[in-house]
Amino acid sequence: MFRLRNVLATAAAALSLAACGPQGPESQEPAQNPSSAIAEAAKDAVDHGSIGQLDPLFDQAAREFNVPADLLKAVAFTETRWQMVRGEVEFEGMPAAFGVTALRGEALERGAALVGVSAEAVRTDALANTRAGAALLSSYAEELNVDRGDLGAWAAAVVKLSGIENTDAQAEHVHKGVYATLRSGVVVETADGQVTASIMPTQVEAKFAAPSLHAMAAGPDYAASVWRPSPNYGARPAGTVLKMIIIHTCEGSYSSCWSWLVNTASGVSAHYVVNESGSEVSQLVREVDRGWHVGASYDCNLNGGQECGLQGVSVNHFSVGIEHGGFASQTSFPAGQIDASAKLSCDIARDRGIPKDSYHIVAHGRLQPATRTDPGPNWPWTSYISKVNSFCGTTSTDLVIDSNNANNDTSKGYIEASANWISSTNVAGYYGSGYFVASTQAISDPATFWFYMPAAGTKTIDAWWTAATDRSTTTPFIAWNAAGTKLGTVNVNQQINGGKWNTLGSWSFSAGWNKVQVSRWTGAGFQVVADAIRVR
Repeated sequence: MFRLRNVLATAAAALSLAACGPQGPESQEPAQNPSSAIAEAAKDAVDHGSIGQLDPLFDQAAREFNVPADLLKAVAFTETRWQMVRGEVEFEGMPAAFGVTALRGEALERGAALVGVSAEAVRTDALANTRAGAALLSSYAEELNVDRGDLGAWAAAVVKLSGIENTDAQAEHVHKGVYATLRSGVVVETADGQVTASIMPTQVEAKFAAPSLHAMAAGPDYAASVWRPSPNYGARPAGTVLKMIIIHTCEGSYSSCWSWLVNTASGVSAHYVVNESGSEVSQLVREVDRGWHVGASYDCNLNGGQECGLQGVSVNHFSVGIEHGGFASQTSFPAGQIDASAKLSCDIARDRGIPKDSYHIVAHGRLQPATRTDPGPNWPWTSYISKVNSFCGTTSTDLVIDSNNANNDTSKGYIEASANWISSTNVAGYYGSGYFVASTQAISDPATFWFYMPAAGTKTIDAWWTAATDRSTTTPFIAWNAAGTKLGTVNVNQQINGGKWNTLGSWSFSAGWNKVQVSRWTGAGFQVVADAIRVR
């Protein structure tokens, strides 16, 4: 049993939706074993305050619909790591999933009807969602004549609730997911010892067939993967050179993801899928073949003006796609999953000669912004790229500080900004997962990029922004050393040169915490953007 302590966020914050849509135009803005893998995922969820007071909700729903409370919790943990997700459509034909139990499509509608609430309530309210999940599980148990006193016998109802049709994926979902969670147990506590969510360890085996052995062969390109070949692929154009790795989220669990991608009816695929804990990777398509994972032609203006010779070419022609069990709306990603994915990206990049940087290891949402946002704003881009390089035995001396601290190694660099700076993704071409924007005003209210230097030295500072007609043409960037001495001010025109690095200048910085600030104090009537800086 895993006993975890952490000071959790308030229940209200923890049970809110993890992501919101765009806020309008800028002019209107203000290889582990299952038990250790479960422990890692649970700890990650707790450390990021995503659980809250869920135990009472699970217990209430379980009593109301006569289902085992720990089973209901284990189902939810396997699906969402106990996060109140707001799913998106990642694959055509698979509706978006919502809530702590990840209900979607007809199942969500039926669950809402069973508990007498609106479908919107099931999407947005934690209790309504938990009750709907419990009601569906109970109804499936009734249909299947499950012995409600036999915990192992519930496995068939668990499978039906998952919506998974592939028999190997059903078995994996049951044995390595839900019932592994029941056997390991999880107890979550606050710092003062108050239990906020728990699954007590139970020695139970699912009464369900085990996965077939044929599904466990190694992948042809990545020895650490399981080969689950998808029929959904084609040939790359003759002479194609692989240029990019595209990072996706499944908008669902690992088992449901890979099983859909190997289904002929789905018409989609990816080369790889990484599970939530990082304990398993599936290869579905050979790297030399063309997967069907991005529904867009390449626009280099969305990617910092890089690889413009590919302008207008289908992204699928020259890329390798990696899906990840999880959701773009989740508040964090398990460390084990990030490590496993970074090792995989290193292997692909090394073997295919793909540069290991953020222009060539790219978010799906960056290249297909009209309809996709994955892997979402909380994918840790800076540390991820650093891990890819580290696993490959390469290093980068450049330090990037993003406008989202989730993407930063805060021991080396971070951003500070007041509430007057609004986080946005409204204009394409941003670095990482978005940017800060604020109106110009004669006020001392900068966005500050801090970076640490262990020794004094001369560094060149580059800045990244998104360009638009409402931007200031004289946005001030101010460099300071660790002693608080102003080193220089550079005014830039943010109506042009967006979506790429722009050199501000070189200065002699001192040891300690130096900073570059984006000031609002310039001509009125415009917006200034703080997106990212690079120290090199």
